[in-house]
Amino acid sequence: MDSSREALLSRLGWSGELPHLEEALTHPSFSNEQRKGACADNQRLEFLGDAVLGLCVAELLMQRFPGADEGELSRMRAALVNPDPLAAWARTVELGAAIRLGRGAQAAGERDRTNVLADAVEAMMGALYLDRGLDAARAFVHAVIAEPLARLTEGPRRTRDPKSELQERVQATGGPSPRYRVVRVEGPPHHRDFTVVVEIDEQVVGEGQGRSKKVAEQEAARAAILRLWSGDADAAGEVSSGSNESEGRSSNGALPRSEDDA
Repeated sequence: MDSSREALLSRLGWSGELPHLEEALTHPSFSNEQRKGACADNQRLEFLGDAVLGLCVAELLMQRFPGADEGELSRMRAALVNPDPLAAWARTVELGAAIRLGRGAQAAGERDRTNVLADAVEAMMGALYLDRGLDAARAFVHAVIAEPLARLTEGPRRTRDPKSELQERVQATGGPSPRYRVVRVEGPPHHRDFTVVVEIDEQVVGEGQGRSKKVAEQEAARAAILRLWSGDADAAGEVSSGSNESEGRSSNGALPRSEDDA
């Protein structure tokens, strides 16, 4: 095991034998560049880890929110079981440095890509399940989702469906209904990555990624809410209808451009 993976183990406080860890940290691009059959990539472990993650998150939510109904539990699970929180955790422990990437993927900057990091995290969950059992995998899952789970408990809004919340916020200001559009589909048929944008009044206000259109739409809605209402009580004017003098409107009635749009 090379120094980057040893450093990762040190940061995680893991010791002892983990026979599947190197496989969990092997991106398909690396495996494809080796002699056929020389090393396995992490896709099979990712498949297993995805199931482990789903089980452990569902179990934890059932325990933590005994009064939540099925819809609330599903929305909370969707907020936790998606690439963004997994990749966010991966960046805090510098997981990307330990992933074995092919030369082409490395040159393309894949090491910090959200889906690459999230896939590696799920593969690590699968590896822990195989090497040390469900209890160890469960503890790892809890550590990975600790921060986003804490945000869920801050208030009832955190458990709401982002698409529904965005729709309600925009309607409350008199703006047109948000529209969602798929702008990119990547990956093989069994492992699609969708990129979706959400538009209000024909202006893009959020973008999201996910392994289904539904998840990508939710992430786009979440991004739009953060962009338009993040700590700014007057930001709702950006999506309100009315005269050109309304705060947040330009002379042609379009949404004001953010610095990212410039």
